[in-house]
Amino acid sequence: MQIQERIDAFVILGDFLRQFSSEAIQKSDNVKHNDLFFDGFKHQLKLAKENNGWFTTENICFALKSWSKALTNENLNTWLKPYSFADFTTPKKVAVIMAGNIPLVGFHDFLSVLISGHNVLVKQSSNDKHLLPYLAKYLEYVAPGFKGSIQFTEEKVENFDAVIATGSNNTARYFEYYFKDKPSIIRNNRNSVAVLTGEESHEDLKNLSEDIFRYYGLGCRNVSKLFVPKGYKFDAFFEAIYHWHPIIEKAKYANNYDYNKAVYLMSEFNMLENGFFMIKEDKSFASPIATLFYEHYDDIEKLKEKMDNKKDQIQCTVSCGFVENEIAFGATQKPQLWDYADDIDSIEFLLSI
Repeated sequence: MQIQERIDAFVILGDFLRQFSSEAIQKSDNVKHNDLFFDGFKHQLKLAKENNGWFTTENICFALKSWSKALTNENLNTWLKPYSFADFTTPKKVAVIMAGNIPLVGFHDFLSVLISGHNVLVKQSSNDKHLLPYLAKYLEYVAPGFKGSIQFTEEKVENFDAVIATGSNNTARYFEYYFKDKPSIIRNNRNSVAVLTGEESHEDLKNLSEDIFRYYGLGCRNVSKLFVPKGYKFDAFFEAIYHWHPIIEKAKYANNYDYNKAVYLMSEFNMLENGFFMIKEDKSFASPIATLFYEHYDDIEKLKEKMDNKKDQIQCTVSCGFVENEIAFGATQKPQLWDYADDIDSIEFLLSI
């Protein structure tokens, strides 16, 4: 398959996903092979929800909407324009080991391997195992050239040429040892932070709440830590995030909120809470569900230096005028195709193996 053929196939997949990008799922007459795949994918959405309590309809639809927006001819060509595919010769088999914290979290790696012309061997998390195999079948039907290029396994990954693996800090150490003789991208835990100055508008803070609460805070692009100036008052922050209060009606979230609150109270930790969310002063980057950590600063330049020293723990920095590669308030869960996880260019890696 030529590169434009692969792009065209993913554009059609984007059209297919667009039908499921809101809770009011609507079948379109203009989407290819809908009669064969539409109802089946609706069933996969149901299975995904039943298999993982964090995968609500709202969060699944949000993920599908994000991918439907990304998979356009314009976006795909803009993403791939800087790369040269002219020297590409023999496809390699690339193993992709996926996390399962948010719906389709490993889709970018899956896309990157196939769009670059390689074959993909996917090992999914048991927490997110229903959506991608069905989309892979749709993709093979749209572009028969992909047949034989996509393989899924629940066993130990074997007989591959390179690997992209995502996991916890512990599993990443295992990956680094196990895959030491293969070209690899190994990702571990990272968290996202926001830097506030106290000058943020109500709209800025409201947008920030999307970065905090979307996917219940389970993604590496979710803000789990705030840096605030000394003397910062959280009244405006709590007011701006209050529209998220229905989140406490979700049983898994409520259970985590109750548990973490009890731990903090019994440990006599100082915290602020509003009935569905807690903030606690803590130097860690990774905060528990229903909790946001914060830390004071009194010198911007020292804070920049500190964060630069900890950059291997940070996925995104949300701020306004703080650093060059910052993310706007409310935009962490809307990455572009060229916004690579851990700032590692996966297409460059795939074209080099």
